[in-house]
Amino acid sequence: MNHFTLIATAAMGIEALVAKEVKNLGFENVKVDNGKVMYESSSKGIARSNLWLRTADRVKLLVGEFKATTYDELFEQTKALPWSDLLPRDAKFPVIGKSIKSKLYSVPDCQAIVKKAIVESLKEKYNVSWFEETGATYRIEIALHKDIATLTIDTSGDGLHKRGYRYLHNVAPLKETLAAAMIMLTNWQYDQPFVDPFCGSGTIPIEAAMIGQNIAPGFNRSFVSQKWHLLSSKDWREAAEEAEDLAKYDRNLQIMGTDIDHKMVELSVNNAEEAGLSELITFKQMQVKDFHRKEVGGYIVCNPPYGERIGEKIQVEQLYRDMGETFQQFPTWSVYVLTSNEKFETFYGKRATKKRKLYNGRIKTDYYQFFGERTKSFGKH
Repeated sequence: MNHFTLIATAAMGIEALVAKEVKNLGFENVKVDNGKVMYESSSKGIARSNLWLRTADRVKLLVGEFKATTYDELFEQTKALPWSDLLPRDAKFPVIGKSIKSKLYSVPDCQAIVKKAIVESLKEKYNVSWFEETGATYRIEIALHKDIATLTIDTSGDGLHKRGYRYLHNVAPLKETLAAAMIMLTNWQYDQPFVDPFCGSGTIPIEAAMIGQNIAPGFNRSFVSQKWHLLSSKDWREAAEEAEDLAKYDRNLQIMGTDIDHKMVELSVNNAEEAGLSELITFKQMQVKDFHRKEVGGYIVCNPPYGERIGEKIQVEQLYRDMGETFQQFPTWSVYVLTSNEKFETFYGKRATKKRKLYNGRIKTDYYQFFGERTKSFGKH
């Protein structure tokens, strides 16, 4: 079996970006839906998807999809799917679930029924009455939405945002996948200056360095499907060799991360070292008012405090004023700011050229985009 339908799950608002990544990897029959992108793939494509997708949350293998309004329907149609083609006799197959706007709303019941149906299906294939589940993990999900049941197997394991470099982080870390999305929604090129003046644990500068040198984001971590019989060691070896060949380690980058808190700067330095990118990024303790650059046409991409905690509001509003007064002294620079503060433009002192709705976890945010004069005139932003 070497033809699969994959689902790359995505945070709300960046599905089109994930779809663009999928298409750039050469996959076909790409379909975009709320929170997911579906496409056709070979077994090697499972490895390539996990290694390369910067903005997707995880990659799932679609087993089947059908309408189910009764538990009998759920059981029978789940049992009819080709589980023995996917799960070996010793497979460990936990079942998780969710249900939205469906008659079958009890998730524990749905999980139990799906588990029982898969066991019954495998019994007929392997002619055994008990499965010890001591082998590789195939985490199955039953997702019900408006009575449509979708059964998938997770190929990633840990979410794709876990690149393997951020063992330590600040209190409210920005996910690596969202940081990558923020960068990819700009037209920044590797030979242009790039600054994050609120670097926190260094996620945005580190992701920028990986993008700048075309380093596959999953290159330094493992995935649950590496132990599957569906993928050969050759699939993973060739995918890894491709990632190594496509990396541009000789590119010089001008990336800086600054933060007012020296502890955050130390954290960023440690994470960059863990990622093997410390020589490419400069980290510095500095307040935003002290920002100054001589270059023309640089990029500022940042996730400043939102001011949602009690006692922070006035300080954050002043911070936004400082940002506006400081960054507007550099009219050729493009500025990108993610915040949930709906009055950001008022405090910043300028209307954004463009803004886009994004979700930082469960927080609804706007991504404010201020295009620099020179880059705008040349069609870049």
